[in-house]
Amino acid sequence: MSEPDEARRFYARLMAAQARSADPRIEEVFAAVPRETFLGPGPWTVFAGEGRFETPSADPSYIYQNVLVVLDADKGINNGEPLLHAMWLGKVAPKPGEAVTHIGAGTGYYTALLSKLVGPSGSVTAFEIEADLAARAKANLAAYDNVEIVQADAVANPLPPSDIIYVNAGVVAPPAAWLGALKPGGRMIFPWRPSETVGLAVLITRLENGFACRPFMGSWFIPCVGASAVEPGAKIPTRERAARTRSIWLRKDKAPDRTATAVFGDVWFSSRTIRADNTR
Repeated sequence: MSEPDEARRFYARLMAAQARSADPRIEEVFAAVPRETFLGPGPWTVFAGEGRFETPSADPSYIYQNVLVVLDADKGINNGEPLLHAMWLGKVAPKPGEAVTHIGAGTGYYTALLSKLVGPSGSVTAFEIEADLAARAKANLAAYDNVEIVQADAVANPLPPSDIIYVNAGVVAPPAAWLGALKPGGRMIFPWRPSETVGLAVLITRLENGFACRPFMGSWFIPCVGASAVEPGAKIPTRERAARTRSIWLRKDKAPDRTATAVFGDVWFSSRTIRADNTR
């Protein structure tokens, strides 16, 4: 076994442990997908904590750690923190045969992991608004038969019906059309950024009677084009109120009430818990 392969296998074991998932495939996919394929030629610029470093060489072993890797320094676009994505994959639990929409695919590394998790019977539609990154993702994922790269704005264009919507750009609220694209039982995971001081990862599940919503960790991503501006009249939450959110509603289905923790246009967040047994 070469040193990069050995480093990747150890990295995969660490990521799987942090994912807190019983699915052994999390480790398998991190071990199977070579990260360096999606980063361009090394050496690479990486971030860890508040530090920015250049790797000493193009040895892939340097990027099999929990580091951000710069993709476009001018636009602040990075290949995201592997530990965060391991935890997100554990939360959203992709299953073989499911249809995934990946918003903010970058150069395709995490798209590849999603592709492996849903398998040949599943599919991944990956949106990337930046033309150069989308072109790189398309080239990087050419061998992944179940992946389609769409160079487009995922806010302005319709999403396909999805079991999972995996969002890698910060939104003040998920657009109503994204919620509508979720199939029954579908899950959406996204960075909720309702203000400059609040950043939370949120898991939404579509139930028969609404959308369950659970913030579960801090999370900061670059803003999502078209879904990051706060409209006049919005109710902006503190971090404490945001963390108490347990459901999300469309105004057309239910008007905001005293349980509202945040209100943004057609979508509002509530502290009310909803359950699959139709009790609210």
